[in-house]
Amino acid sequence: MNRLTVTIAAAFLAVTLVSAAPKFTSAWRSSEAGLVSFAGKKVAALVITQDESLRVAGEESLARELAARGLQSVATYRIAPKEELRSADRAKVWFEKANIEGVVAMRPVSSEKRISYNDSLWLSPSYNTFWGYYGYSYGSVVVIGGVDRDTVITVENLIFSVPLNKLLWAGVSETRNPKTLQKFVEDLVKQSVKELQKQGLAKGIAKK
Repeated sequence: MNRLTVTIAAAFLAVTLVSAAPKFTSAWRSSEAGLVSFAGKKVAALVITQDESLRVAGEESLARELAARGLQSVATYRIAPKEELRSADRAKVWFEKANIEGVVAMRPVSSEKRISYNDSLWLSPSYNTFWGYYGYSYGSVVVIGGVDRDTVITVENLIFSVPLNKLLWAGVSETRNPKTLQKFVEDLVKQSVKELQKQGLAKGIAKK
């Protein structure tokens, strides 16, 4: 299990901090996206991670969310052995065999701790007076007490057309303090669908 996976797993246990819904910080759409519809076609849910339990749970949750919106979805781990997915050439055979038309992929790319400043910090002796802060600031570069350390997970969200072998849409989302994997994926998919609808890429995907 790599360092990113360990950090993400720990983030799901951070129940004492306030969680927030995923927020898209950027999005991109191909000029060919408007010509593609996945209605009535099979779409694979793909979560790219080295942690097998995280991958299986994530793909199942993603597939359920997509199916609830009218797509014929399937978790990628159900159509190909994990060893085959390490190679693009070998994975291609399995995707074609399963008649996959589209892929909705998610890949965690970073997890970091961010400091959230609160009232108790500003009222502390280190900040409450100018000279108190002056002496403190030169003597330390570490903020102590009165802060919450939020975990922010950044995820790539991608939609591909398998027959065209092209990226149709890409977005980057940030989620603060996810409490459980299931809630994290469900919230992320819901926000993804809203973003797709806004971009005109939700043909065949029912609103929910």
